[in-house]
Amino acid sequence: MRKKWLSVLLVLTMTCSLVACGEEVAVEEEEPVVVVEQETVEDTEEQETTAVVAGTQEQDQEVATVTAEEGSWAVYWYLCGSDLESNGGFATGDMSELLEVTLPENVNVVIETGGSSMWHNDIVAADKLQRWVYNSEGLTLVDEQPSVSMGEAQTLADFLSFAKTNYPAEKTAVVFWNHGGGSVTGAAFDELYGFDSLTLDEMYAAFSNVWTPSEENQPLELIGFDTCLMATVDVAYTFCDIAHYLVASEETEPANGWYYSQWVGALAENPAMDGEELGKVICDAYYAGCEEVGTQDNTTLSLTDLSKIGPLLEAYETFGAEALAAACTNPGFFSQFGRVAAQSENYGGNTKEQGYTNMVDLGHMARQSVGMLGSAQSVLDALDECVLYQVGGAYRTEATGLSCYYSYNGDINDFNGYAGLGVGTAFKYFYAYELTGELDESGMEYIADMNLDELPEVQNLTTMGWDGAPLDVDDEGTSFLTLGPEAYDVLAGIGFSLYYVDEENDMMMLLGTDNDMNADWDNGIFSDNFRGVWGSIDGNLVYMELSFEGEDYNLYSVPILLNGEEYNLQVVYDFVSEQWGVLGARQGIDESGMADKEMRLLQEGDEITTIWYVATASGDDDFEAYTVDTITVTADTVFAETHLPDGSYAMVYEMRDAMGNYAYSDAVTFDCIGEDIYTTVYE
Repeated sequence: MRKKWLSVLLVLTMTCSLVACGEEVAVEEEEPVVVVEQETVEDTEEQETTAVVAGTQEQDQEVATVTAEEGSWAVYWYLCGSDLESNGGFATGDMSELLEVTLPENVNVVIETGGSSMWHNDIVAADKLQRWVYNSEGLTLVDEQPSVSMGEAQTLADFLSFAKTNYPAEKTAVVFWNHGGGSVTGAAFDELYGFDSLTLDEMYAAFSNVWTPSEENQPLELIGFDTCLMATVDVAYTFCDIAHYLVASEETEPANGWYYSQWVGALAENPAMDGEELGKVICDAYYAGCEEVGTQDNTTLSLTDLSKIGPLLEAYETFGAEALAAACTNPGFFSQFGRVAAQSENYGGNTKEQGYTNMVDLGHMARQSVGMLGSAQSVLDALDECVLYQVGGAYRTEATGLSCYYSYNGDINDFNGYAGLGVGTAFKYFYAYELTGELDESGMEYIADMNLDELPEVQNLTTMGWDGAPLDVDDEGTSFLTLGPEAYDVLAGIGFSLYYVDEENDMMMLLGTDNDMNADWDNGIFSDNFRGVWGSIDGNLVYMELSFEGEDYNLYSVPILLNGEEYNLQVVYDFVSEQWGVLGARQGIDESGMADKEMRLLQEGDEITTIWYVATASGDDDFEAYTVDTITVTADTVFAETHLPDGSYAMVYEMRDAMGNYAYSDAVTFDCIGEDIYTTVYE
């Protein structure tokens, strides 16, 4: 069984091995043990770096020469503990895993700790940045700095410069540990400084300040993100002239994260391995660790060869240009492409309840676009060349290794944040035209180069007048909505919201959203497939929200209180096995764009409190959240469909366009009595 709570081992090991410059250091020492003044020198094939080291007051200054030995490895670990450490001790757990490994003399792990309000061990201080070295002699505290945000580019640059100057190696890996937010918000969210994070441009500024970028001879062997959502085409572009390989996850990671005792242990046993071999070991170890604790079902981790990213960037730009040209010719393409994106594997939630990361699997979206855009195949071919290896769970089978931005929420502010950071000029103009109906001067120049000189008006739900569209009922009691062929060019998706209606007590309860419908897109006719059942936990009805609609499975988000804290239960319906399952519980995307790294598995004794959204039936007040049933988790707790209790239920068809606008039909009412359903449409 994998151990993640080894703070006792961490304390014992660190207490026994804390040394600096050969002198034993008391754990209680408040002043910096070692102060290092860096003097950066140019990279050479056989690096030599000089550092001026100041010891205690009794020691004289001395000059030490540090040489990068042939066959040596260094891992620079940027360990921003954040609330993952303060709330759960997960950074302490991973440090403890590291200390299980006995390193050879030619492997160093250099660590910077900070970014957390407290640490679950007696060694790491929360009120300062600390730098550690773990090597063949154990763990050594080598430097302390005043507390500053680990989400600042200068903080990262200072650490990288310190590590490079004093602990160079022939092969170097830099690993980020923390939350991640994808292409827009980056990683390393510092709890002490308002969850300030490192954006991609800040990361690049820090790295390029320490190393000379080169696409032909990248200075680093590997960049790794033990964080959520950072396996993106934008991240790959950012580091393509900095590192040879990228290891990161498209999806949110569970809190168990990378398996440090396994992958660092493999490096210790074979320091001759290169970044490709190490990357595969990291992927396999990560998945094995997830299997041990049961968090593997919706995990991803991929290894990308950044020296081969060029053809993918070219294919991605051509893909975007072809999509833009199609939209400029027929703006209805936005809706067609939106339906592809809705059915493509996406990561981090992308629902109203969970928040939006706007990250979608690039290859899955391209594969579903092959019939629409000829350039999609080139994207798939390029991904096959540069993504060397990946692991993934049963409910992340469509992952191809790298995600890209897609505006699921239609939020112009979020898009503007991406536009300043992401790669792919054409797709930026594509989303700008989609969301605003126009292009700036540079955008018009871009489409002029494609022999396009005007932008047709984009039809959307704000101009179609479909709010309150009437429903009809056929002889079998099935409701249907008739919009006509225009729906094909306007709607990016359609589903329904289900309500329980208690007119006697003037109450409506929103049960959630689903897509259990039949769609005739050619004629714009949509009908319900209502069966009088809904999701429940141990027979207790829940609010649930569709978060991914796939061919083999759907994913849902269920807001709950888990032992009094707000979480979203991650639920899957498998079309093959026709079974429901609970993948775990996760908190959503916060205001800073940070995705929660902790996938919390349900345990016996946990208390789940269901949340319903209630409004008056007669008024137009907003739905408010109310806690309802409290369920104690047992070994037999299940998520399953249950027949709706006797009463009246209303269904409203929910239409969505590619700009993030919504329109809602009139309601159809179902009276459920036992297992019988009686349908009424009010005119």
